[in-house]
Amino acid sequence: MKVTVNVECTPEEARAFMGLPDVVPLQDQMLEQMKVQMQKNAAAMDPETIFKTLFPMNTEGFAELQKTFWGQFLGAAGKTEK
Repeated sequence: MKVTVNVECTPEEARAFMGLPDVVPLQDQMLEQMKVQMQKNAAAMDPETIFKTLFPMNTEGFAELQKTFWGQFLGAAGKTEK
């Protein structure tokens, strides 16, 4: 014998029925703290600082990295760099 029960309720009703806590106030508080922290950090960083944070190497280091990549690509293709 097979029995199917369909229950229509809101998420809040299901949470209360299962005895789970309502975490919406905690979530709202945490999101507000994150928003304030992100705004404070974004205001303190200018574009040059962001660029230096994301790409800490200087131009010589970048050129060396590019040369290494090209060497790997050409080596995989069976060619030699000229």
